[in-house]
Amino acid sequence: MSDSDGKKTLGVRGGGPRSGNVKQSFSHGRTKNVVVETKRKRVMVPKPGAAGKGGAGGATLGDPSKRPAGITDAEMERRLKAVQAAKAREAEEEARRAADEKAREEERERRREEAEQKAREEKEREEALKAKAEEEERQKREAEEAAKRAAAAPTPSDQPAADRAAKGPARSTTPDRPERNTRNDNDDRNSRGKGGRDDGRRSGKLTLNQALSGGEGGRQKSLASMKRKQERARQKAMGGPVSREKVVRDVQVPEAIMVGELANRMAERVADVVKSLMQMGMMVTQNQTIDADTAELIIEEFGHRIVRVSDSDVEQVIEQKEDAAEDLKPRAPVVTIMGHVDHGKTSLLDAIRNAKVVAGEAGGITQHIGAYQVTTDSGQTLTFLDTPGHAAFTSMRSRGAQVTDIVVLVVAADDAVMPQTIEAIAHAKAAEVPMIVAINKVDKPEANPQKVRTDLLQHEVIVEAMSGEVQDVEVSAHTGQGLDELLEAIALQSELLELKANPDRAAQGAVIEAQLDVGRGPVATVLVQNGTLRQGDIFVVGEQYGKVRALVNDKGERVKEAGPSVPVEVLGLNGTPEAGDVLNVTSTEAQAREIAEYRAQLAKDKRAAAGAATTLEQLMQRAKEDENVTELPIVVKADVQGSAEAIVQAMEKIGNDEVRVRVLHSGVGAITESDIGLSEASGAPVFGFNVRANAPARQAANQKGVEIRYYSVIYDLVDDVKAAASGLLSNEIRERFIGYAQIKEVFKVSNVGRVAGCIVTEGVARRSAGVRLLRDDVVIHEGTLKTLKRFKDEVAEVISGQECGMAFENYEDIRPNDVIEIFEREEVERSL
Repeated sequence: MSDSDGKKTLGVRGGGPRSGNVKQSFSHGRTKNVVVETKRKRVMVPKPGAAGKGGAGGATLGDPSKRPAGITDAEMERRLKAVQAAKAREAEEEARRAADEKAREEERERRREEAEQKAREEKEREEALKAKAEEEERQKREAEEAAKRAAAAPTPSDQPAADRAAKGPARSTTPDRPERNTRNDNDDRNSRGKGGRDDGRRSGKLTLNQALSGGEGGRQKSLASMKRKQERARQKAMGGPVSREKVVRDVQVPEAIMVGELANRMAERVADVVKSLMQMGMMVTQNQTIDADTAELIIEEFGHRIVRVSDSDVEQVIEQKEDAAEDLKPRAPVVTIMGHVDHGKTSLLDAIRNAKVVAGEAGGITQHIGAYQVTTDSGQTLTFLDTPGHAAFTSMRSRGAQVTDIVVLVVAADDAVMPQTIEAIAHAKAAEVPMIVAINKVDKPEANPQKVRTDLLQHEVIVEAMSGEVQDVEVSAHTGQGLDELLEAIALQSELLELKANPDRAAQGAVIEAQLDVGRGPVATVLVQNGTLRQGDIFVVGEQYGKVRALVNDKGERVKEAGPSVPVEVLGLNGTPEAGDVLNVTSTEAQAREIAEYRAQLAKDKRAAAGAATTLEQLMQRAKEDENVTELPIVVKADVQGSAEAIVQAMEKIGNDEVRVRVLHSGVGAITESDIGLSEASGAPVFGFNVRANAPARQAANQKGVEIRYYSVIYDLVDDVKAAASGLLSNEIRERFIGYAQIKEVFKVSNVGRVAGCIVTEGVARRSAGVRLLRDDVVIHEGTLKTLKRFKDEVAEVISGQECGMAFENYEDIRPNDVIEIFEREEVERSL
């Protein structure tokens, strides 16, 4: 058999990479060809003529008859040599591994012995040094005692004893200590290195032996400790007292304080304070908080005096101070225009200002509170506040009455006194401000000013025309009639009030309105009540603070300062304040920030306390009550704070025991993407009042299917929400009686059951209607009819005076003289 018979040869093949393609199969019938490289093993090529070496070659190859088919003598010899070479390599590798392992073990043993030897030497050196120090101390002590004895009895006979006492310690030294000291000295010389020098590389470093033996190292003394030590040494050298006198401090402690802060205020070490607390049974750290009572015990223990302060003390920097009479100067009166919706308040103010404010109002009504300044022909300056007259803006009218000096009550001569007119009268009386009645629209043919005066009597408003004290002026915003008389009445009333303020002090004012402007940030309309507000002043208003970046008056002009009774827009707040908040100027920004943070925390605590005050029983009762209540969730965004507040208050009034409106979120500014996310999560529509959604919010609303509704008139928004809430009401079921029938006889019919022979006594009997069985005017059964027959025919209805047969569905307890009441049910839609 030849070597080239086409079959693969067996044995160890040569090395080198070998490339090949592998076809990978994936799901859905996808395949991929991958190139794979494999390394070949080294091929042991026999030398030429190797097969002929040795005369016993045939004997070692074995019996040719027992070989596998196709194996020649040369191939068999190659295989045997390959096996022998592999065995030889394995033996060599095993011997090399054993030698390496033995060497590693010897190295580990040597290092362990070296470490143990070094540790022993170190320990012996430390013991020798310690023994030497003790010996020196003992010798010194004995020498001092001998000197004292010699000084006490300096007799010649005692001198030899003293000499012996002085020489005794040297002779009493144990013989093994000098040897150890000598050995340690040799070790020290050897440990300095081959060059016999010590470069001090280990000086100042803490070793394991030093840490275990309590030697020097680790934490070093601080610079303050070294200074205190030097000071004590200097005082001792000068003969002064070494111990310092205890300094007693007044420590201010709030309602809660951190342990570290308490130690700093007492100028004591934190470790000492923590130690005292632990002795009292409180396991605390320096970052934990303790109450004021515990802090008082610690302060008294350290010998200091406690001064309790409250968190509210931060507002003491803005305490009201009475101004001296010589500092007060006349100021312009603040006049608030109030009245019912569509009675001409803004039109009247336009006629006074010679402006056209009403032209920009949506729906012809005022929905914001505005502040304007007007200079009369006589040169007097008046500040006007225009309040909305819609029912939803009750809080706005209340704020307008609180910050005003004079209220002008506008009543239409053709409409008389209306609900919001009565509410404005109540606000003016509650604020205890004088009132002037302006009877508007007197130019109309149907105007009746006398009826207005008469209607005002019912609300205890008696005008001068009816011998009262309240001034009344007939005006017309359309023709300008009576405007001069109205201004004269306001000027007269302001003179009687003698309005004065101190412009040379820190400003104080009230926020009339607040909004979030896209280009300018949070903007607040502030009416300065006292002092002068200047550009650059640092102020706090409610839970917000800031620095005045710009002041804008009612004409849109930039001004540098605003005095008493001047309305301005303030830019530079860090957030949008609430309408009605008080603005106070502070000396530093830190004070303003601290006051704002305190107020924010106080409001947060109040909200948490209101929620925590609810007991579990109350929560269960509320959950039980809410089971049958359907909620309409909404998200509200408005242009100004007052409008948002008014909308939320109007939404709270919508609903009954079955349906109510729940405002998930209300805010100021444009509709954002976060509002859309909240609406999607709760399934609530978004209502925008005089605002629009930005581009990301519109895109998110389109993707998520969130409905956005825009409004510019508040009563349109309220009506739409009311209609949507009415759609959640279940229809009312009403019953309408259509007839009565009396049972004359009861028959038993096969396959049907008991059948009542009846006569319709009133109305009509229909098979589709509901029936009730009455026995002695008591309802026995209520259900439906199984059959209604006239003679042998099934009929739909039987009129009054006719006889018929009736059978009830699943009920057979019928008797003669029972009465059957026939009725129909109908659903009626309800609305709020």
